[in-house]
Amino acid sequence: MSWRRALSCHVQAWRETFRDAQEAQRYWKENKVQLKADWKAAKKAGKEVEDPGPPPTGFGLLPWLMMGLGAFSNLLHGRTPDPWVGVLGLLAFNSMYIYVVFNAFDKERRKAAPTRIVLLLMGLVTVALGLGYGDSWLMFFPLLGLATGSVMRGPWMGKTGLLLAVLGGSVAAVHEGWDGINIAYATFLSTMVTAAIMGLSEAVRELRAAREELARRAVEEERMRFSRDLHDLLGHTLSVIVVKSEAARRLAARDMEAALTQVTDIESVGRQALTEIREAVTGYREGSLSTELDRARSALTAAGIEPVVRRSGPPLTPQTEALLGWVVREAVTNTLRYSGAGRCEITVSGTAELVRLTVADNGDGAPGAAQPNAPGIGGTGLKGLTERLATAGGSLRAGPSPRGFTVTAELPRDPEELTTAALATVPRAT
Repeated sequence: MSWRRALSCHVQAWRETFRDAQEAQRYWKENKVQLKADWKAAKKAGKEVEDPGPPPTGFGLLPWLMMGLGAFSNLLHGRTPDPWVGVLGLLAFNSMYIYVVFNAFDKERRKAAPTRIVLLLMGLVTVALGLGYGDSWLMFFPLLGLATGSVMRGPWMGKTGLLLAVLGGSVAAVHEGWDGINIAYATFLSTMVTAAIMGLSEAVRELRAAREELARRAVEEERMRFSRDLHDLLGHTLSVIVVKSEAARRLAARDMEAALTQVTDIESVGRQALTEIREAVTGYREGSLSTELDRARSALTAAGIEPVVRRSGPPLTPQTEALLGWVVREAVTNTLRYSGAGRCEITVSGTAELVRLTVADNGDGAPGAAQPNAPGIGGTGLKGLTERLATAGGSLRAGPSPRGFTVTAELPRDPEELTTAALATVPRAT
C-alpha cells in the first residue's frame, strides 16, 4: 500500500502545480488591463518600470505540441500501420510532455526523481515511435529536446543536448538516411535554446525576488534603527523632565517663582517632545505588512481555510504598509467569521505608481449579507478603512464576486502625505 500512497501524494502535488499555474494565468488575465494601464502611465511619467507580462508557467510551452500534428494527421488519414499503437503512443507522449513542462517551473518538482523518470520514459517512447513509424513521428525528438532543456540545467547540459541530437539523428537515419541530420540539428537546437532561455528567465526572477526582499529588509532595518533612535529621544527627554521636576520640588518651599519657572520649562520640554514623537512615530507604530500577512496565513490555516499569499512589486513606505496591514486584518477577520470559505487568496501587487491589495475568498458570505449593515459589505470596520484610504489618496471596494467575496484596496505607492487622521485611529475588526 505504501507505493499507492506515494503515487496518490505525487498525483495530488502535480494537480496543485497545475492548479496554481491556472490561477496565476487567471489572475494575470483578470488584471492585465489595469496592470498594463499602470505600466503605461508610469512609463509616460518617465519612470523605469518593468512590463507586467504573464507569469511563466507550463502553458507557454504547450503550443509546441503542434509539431506533432503531422503524426496526428497520418493517424486520421490511415497512413499509419497499427493505428491503435500510434494513438496510445501519441497520448502517452503528450501526457508525459505536459507533466514534465509544468513541473519545470517548480525547482523542487523539477529536480524530483518522478520528473526525471517520466522524462526518461518519454525518451523511450520517442525512440520507439521514431523507429516504428519515422516520417512525421521523428518531430517528437525536438519536442523531447525542448522538454529536456526545460528540466535539465547545469554544466552537463551541453553533453545532454549532444547525446539527444546523436540519438535523434541515428533513429532518423534509419528512415531518412542523411536527412536525419536535420532532426539531429533541430533536437540539439531545441534542447540548448530552451535550457538557456529557461535558465535566464529563472535567474531574472530570482534576482528580482532578491532585490525586492533586500529592499523590504532595508525598510525593516530602517524601522529598527528608528526605534532605537526613538528610545534615545525619549530617554533624553524624560531625563530632562525628571531633573527639572526635582529642581521644582526643592525650590517650591523657598522660592515659588523659581519653582514655577522650572515647571514652565517642564511643560515646554513635554510639549516639544510630544510634537517630535508624533512626527517620528507616524507610520512606524504599526506592524509591517509582512507581519500581517504572516498572521493572516496562520489564522486562516488554523481555521481550516487554505491561504494563498502572493506579493510582488517594489517596496512600500511604512505608512502604506500600515494601512494595507489593517485592510488585511479586517478582510481576513471577516473571512474567518462570516464567509464559510475553504480558500482565501491575498494578493499584493504594485507598480512605480500604485499598489493594489486583493483579499478574495470562495465563501458564500455571512447570513444576511445583503443587509445594509452586514459586516462583509457595510460594516463599520470596512467603512472606517474606506475613509482612511480615501484620506491617503486611495480607495477600497468590497462586495460579492463570481467566486465568492472580494475586498480590493488601492493606494499610491509613495503618497506625498498620509495625514495623521488616516493612521491615528486603530480600526476594530467587525
